[in-house]
Amino acid sequence: MAVALTSADRAVPPTRHRPSRDRHHRGASRWIVLALVTIGALVMLVPFAFMLLNAFKSPGDYSTGGPLSWPAEFYTKGLRTYWTEVNFPLKLWNSALIAGSVAVLGVAVSLLNAYALGIGRVRGRLWIVGLLLLANMLPQEALIYPLYYAAKQVGLYNTQLSVIIIFTVIQSAFGTYLLASVLSTFPRSLLEAAALDGAGKWTILWRVVFPNLRPTLSVLLIFFFIWTWNEFLIPLVMLIDNSTQTIPVALASLQGDRLMDAPTTNAGALISLVPAIVFFLIFQRTLAHGITAGAEK
Repeated sequence: MAVALTSADRAVPPTRHRPSRDRHHRGASRWIVLALVTIGALVMLVPFAFMLLNAFKSPGDYSTGGPLSWPAEFYTKGLRTYWTEVNFPLKLWNSALIAGSVAVLGVAVSLLNAYALGIGRVRGRLWIVGLLLLANMLPQEALIYPLYYAAKQVGLYNTQLSVIIIFTVIQSAFGTYLLASVLSTFPRSLLEAAALDGAGKWTILWRVVFPNLRPTLSVLLIFFFIWTWNEFLIPLVMLIDNSTQTIPVALASLQGDRLMDAPTTNAGALISLVPAIVFFLIFQRTLAHGITAGAEK
């Protein structure tokens, strides 16, 4: 039995199912980019391979064969020497305490500052954000003497609290600039709806703004921790006692004026690198999720 087609039915063209292209078959350009990225990653791993090679090499073997030779024996005295001479567990605790405190305090200060600048609409907001960005671009060499003199005057020199305060201010300058730019585009409808429901400024901050910024704050927390962990100049000047020094400062103490034990230095660098790698492996999912969430928004 034939069915008559209406004019509307005849006007609609039949849908054709196009074969979906596999994301792994997008032409030669994709493989070229992948090959270049792989080569770049391998080039960046070359110094770490040399460090691993020389960490298990004796000083005599190093002086005879050089840094590129294969170790004649599995030498572990350099690892033990670095662990005991610099008191590595104490230095690890100092670095973790300083970096963790700066990360948490820096994110908190950045959030409060950005909330006032991005949503509170403080008068002269653009000038304040510009000054924060300019302050973040200042080299640490220009800040050493004022910070040293101020710490001496207030009695905080050679204390971990001085380094925590300094890096909290430095890191929060960048965090405030970043979060203020994000909050300047925050949907005003959400803020107005919360205000109509009777929410105050603190309630809006913790119940509306904070949940939406959580991925970005997680990324900032990780960056602040890593940046502070790797800092060398300011801790070198501000922390002169062995009981307060961090891992980078302890690693530099192995090098003398005219003599350097290269295998022990490489062994110390290897041990010092392990906590940072462990930290990154633990929080890599959080970092990837925060970056992806920021890109989707």
